[in-house]
Amino acid sequence: MAETKKPAAKSAAVKKPAAKKTATKSAPKAEVKKEAKPEVKAEVKVEAPKAAPKKASKGAPKRSVTTRLLEQYNSEIKKALMEKYHYSSIMQVPHLEKIVINVGVGEALTNNKAIEEVVNELGLITGQHPVTTKAKKSIANFKLREGQAIGVKVTLRDIRMYEFFDKLVSIALPRVRDFRGVSKNSFDGHGNYTLGIKEQLIFPEIDYDKVNKIRGMDIVIVTSAESDDEAFSLLDALGMPFHK
Repeated sequence: MAETKKPAAKSAAVKKPAAKKTATKSAPKAEVKKEAKPEVKAEVKVEAPKAAPKKASKGAPKRSVTTRLLEQYNSEIKKALMEKYHYSSIMQVPHLEKIVINVGVGEALTNNKAIEEVVNELGLITGQHPVTTKAKKSIANFKLREGQAIGVKVTLRDIRMYEFFDKLVSIALPRVRDFRGVSKNSFDGHGNYTLGIKEQLIFPEIDYDKVNKIRGMDIVIVTSAESDDEAFSLLDALGMPFHK
């Protein structure tokens, strides 16, 4: 009877290490789950603030796309010109292409600061940085050397062109003394109009007390019209005060 009880004790000893192995395997699983959770949360917090500034930057420049005069041209003037000249396509309707403002600075031959003064004044008037024009050849009688700066020029397009034209016809020209309208005979035969101004003081951006010398300027309005009659109708509709 004693010999039969011995193998029962051996089987009990074999079961004890099995319980210890299962306990050691379950321990590392809990550690892996705790380490994985904080890594996912950190990635979401870093990516969220980067998407916000991109949306704001894309929508900002779309606010200043049109001006009052450009909206009037698209809504009213185009239709009126289509009916008057019987264009077959809306693309044939004449429009403004560019405005070139040129100021000659003859005193720059003796005064080096004259160019800087005109650049500052023209920049205030147009809202765009001007470009200096230089002599193409030397003239000994005028003491002019080739490549010497003798003028300042600005070329306006798109929104700034319409803003300047609106300011010219509604604010600047009415401030001219004894103004009775601009001439109808200043077209060049190709639909372009040239206007001469005697002083820069008619523009509201110029301070009279800070002006050292009164200077004039030439304004060339370039249109897509094929004839002077079409260009006249376009400028008249845009508000150019022609002499009657």
